Amino acid sequence: MEDLLTKASARTGTHTGSRLIWLALFGFLVLSIAFVAVPVFLIQPFRPQTQRALEVSYLLRAWSPLATVIILLAVFALASWQWKQIHRWWRKALLLIILFLSIVPAWFARQNHFEWMFNPLHHSSYVKVADAGFVRDSDMVLAVKLNNEAVAYPVRLMAYHHVVQDTVGGTPICATY
Repeated sequence: MEDLLTKASARTGTHTGSRLIWLALFGFLVLSIAFVAVPVFLIQPFRPQTQRALEVSYLLRAWSPLATVIILLAVFALASWQWKQIHRWWRKALLLIILFLSIVPAWFARQNHFEWMFNPLHHSSYVKVADAGFVRDSDMVLAVKLNNEAVAYPVRLMAYHHVVQDTVGGTPICATY
């Protein structure tokens, strides 16, 4: 009888440890994704941004390469240990999926996703006011006049690109919003 209780107790302890490892794996995965997704959410185009949101976004962006690699190493260590403990194929498949999904944020953390979101407009072109049907009379514009040449950049378009490199009146400019 005592032997049965010892085996049941050992199984329960292993089962609890296994649950904690699965919980840690999912927690690490969510944390890793958050390091990449939160800055993107806070600095999305066409949305008002607060100073605090910008600070948080840039802080997370600065720490995300290191944090996601540390998390990836922790996930790899836990997954390796868990791999030896489990025998069902679907649990091993789930471990591989979690490991793969932890690699994705570690890769994205090294990409400049702000640049993807706010792609600068390098080759702007001009149209005459009469031909600018996409600009409504009520639209706000950023206007620049240099050396008798005047141009206007619709704020609606600038809100997406944020940066336009251009030449006005023979002078190179960089219009930002």
